[in-house]
Amino acid sequence: MTDFAERLVTKERKDRHGSRAALQFRKLVSSTFPSILFCVALLGFWEVMTRVTASPLVPGVGEVVDEMRRIVFSGLAIKQIGITFGRILLGFGVAFVVSLVVGIAAARNSFVRRFVNPAIILGLTVPGLVWALLCVIWFGVSLTMPVVAIALGVAPVMVLHVVQGMHAVDAEIVEMAYVFKLSGRDKIAHIWIPSLIPHLMSGSRVGLSLAWKVIVLVELFGLSNGVGYQLNSEFSSQNVAGVLAWTIVFWAVMIAMEYGVLQTLEGRFTAWRRVTTL
Repeated sequence: MTDFAERLVTKERKDRHGSRAALQFRKLVSSTFPSILFCVALLGFWEVMTRVTASPLVPGVGEVVDEMRRIVFSGLAIKQIGITFGRILLGFGVAFVVSLVVGIAAARNSFVRRFVNPAIILGLTVPGLVWALLCVIWFGVSLTMPVVAIALGVAPVMVLHVVQGMHAVDAEIVEMAYVFKLSGRDKIAHIWIPSLIPHLMSGSRVGLSLAWKVIVLVELFGLSNGVGYQLNSEFSSQNVAGVLAWTIVFWAVMIAMEYGVLQTLEGRFTAWRRVTTL
């Protein structure tokens, strides 16, 4: 009986493990299939457009793949993307800190909010091209130039997300904190920061996309390396396949950043939230 019971327990564990693995596989397929389908549809549409136009300005998928192999296997992509991504992270880090301080102050104080509103509107209105040109003129070829340009382009959007996050906090929870006389540290740790995290994550997604657009312009006009410089070089030689290859490779890096970092952090920090599925 003992051996039989042990076999039953082992079989039950294997079945449970198999069902858990199957469930995880189904979740993976259901979450990735729409994205894969989009990529396949995009490739198919591009190939059809290539054959219809029959123009050297619209290279085929094979030509673009060859260019991607060239820049990736030569090590050029890793080097140049590393340079660009480092600049993006520095500029985004500055914008994140500034927007967190300014956004919290603006949400808590009406005078500060009215004081910074014109600056926020100005930052949202001015194109990234203007910030890139001004920073090239002001700072020249230096690390300060891309960092400041990215910070100026990203901070206004991040400030808005921080203010919205502060206003989204339930007023009853805030009143309860005052009733129970929570310390300032406890209010920040248990009320404000958890409420801000979803807005900070959504703001980070928008901010990183804006940072990419700004840094390309900065590198195109004022620097001698980075993805923007490589795009300009390929454009100057009329290599459309090269332009597309650089764009797709960096796009792949940003997708890895989204799914590997941002979504992981968001899932970990917002696991306490109750999400309604429509």
